[in-house]
Amino acid sequence: MRATVVPGRVPELLEVLGDFHTDTRGSPGIPFRSLYGVHFARMVLLEDASDLRGRRIPASLVYFADVDGSADSHLAELAELGDAGLDATFGLCDGYPEVPTPAGRLAFLREHSIVTQAPYVNTLGRTVDQVQREAALRDAIADFLDSREWDPEVADPSDVRRAIQDFVRGNPDLRWARRRAPRPPLRRRAREKLHAVLVPLGLLAAAPLIVAVLPGWALLLRLHEKTDPAPHRRPEPEHIESLLALEDFAAQNQFTVIGLVKPGVLRAVTVRVLLWLTAFATRHVFNRANLAGVTTIHFARWVVLDGGRRVIFTSNYDGSVESYMDDFIDKVAWGLNALFSNGVGYPKTRWLLLDGARDEQPFKDILRRRQIPTQVWYAAYDQLSAKNLHNNELIRAGVFGPLSPVETARWTARL
Repeated sequence: MRATVVPGRVPELLEVLGDFHTDTRGSPGIPFRSLYGVHFARMVLLEDASDLRGRRIPASLVYFADVDGSADSHLAELAELGDAGLDATFGLCDGYPEVPTPAGRLAFLREHSIVTQAPYVNTLGRTVDQVQREAALRDAIADFLDSREWDPEVADPSDVRRAIQDFVRGNPDLRWARRRAPRPPLRRRAREKLHAVLVPLGLLAAAPLIVAVLPGWALLLRLHEKTDPAPHRRPEPEHIESLLALEDFAAQNQFTVIGLVKPGVLRAVTVRVLLWLTAFATRHVFNRANLAGVTTIHFARWVVLDGGRRVIFTSNYDGSVESYMDDFIDKVAWGLNALFSNGVGYPKTRWLLLDGARDEQPFKDILRRRQIPTQVWYAAYDQLSAKNLHNNELIRAGVFGPLSPVETARWTARL
């Protein structure tokens, strides 16, 4: 969701956002923990900017949330329960109702909703409730094992597992753990399967046209790559300090970066096509705790703004920003190049996929220069890494699921 800030009220909005501050527990005015299924949420001020032709892009406030269920249900609940936070922030934006009511707020939120071109979810179908329950199960089992005198060098894994099963059976609060994690509804799974088949079939049908266009596109792209300026500029120390002040509050961090798309129809079309392909890949290929080798991202999204003039990328990830960037460079530099090289100032690439991010320092510097402060950030499980979530999921599945002796030994090692 995005709304233009009333002219002259940016300083006031910054003060309000500063009062909310970056806090993984949420802002005082928006009770994120009381809203259904919110994994992560953020509010970000996009300050006044100019496009490549010098046209002004007025300041705006953006709200993103990664939620279980439908976006419309989330907005309806947000309009009802987040009244104080919405009134204090979006109340400083054009078009906000003068006398706010839940219905008026909801109409405003719907009117200002924006489309995410390419979302990434670490594990599709895993809900906030599941995450929190499985973390509680893991803690309860750990406490139970700590209360017993187990010698890991002597204890038989099958005996340990049977004792854990008896413990879970006898604990009314853990009865849910006797069932497998719920799968997405059959209709949704069928729809996903159908989409995964129809899109490749459509591409296959369009293959002759793609083959005909591809050589010309590649040559034009290479010409642009050779002539596009890519100056290496280091970020200002003050800018780095403003970013560092909002990082490393928890096991996870937030990342928000925005940049101008390079001029010309070629880059505009390339960005749209690549984001469409990215959306398909994250939906059907990289949908199980792995984004082309990067396993530390919980959620991410790419959104085209301002009629295609800018693209904003947001993510929620584990660890430090330095390790985050290193992870991308080492494992998926080609993917970074494919998408981000269409942005102004990106290090020079060859044939879209080569070089670019491999030029490490210029790449890190341009990301930091394009990164903007995430003034308000919420994380529902801020002390759990993506690895923790996956491990807890396997622990829950293994308590009563069928396991061989070898698998049982591996399962107990997870504890």
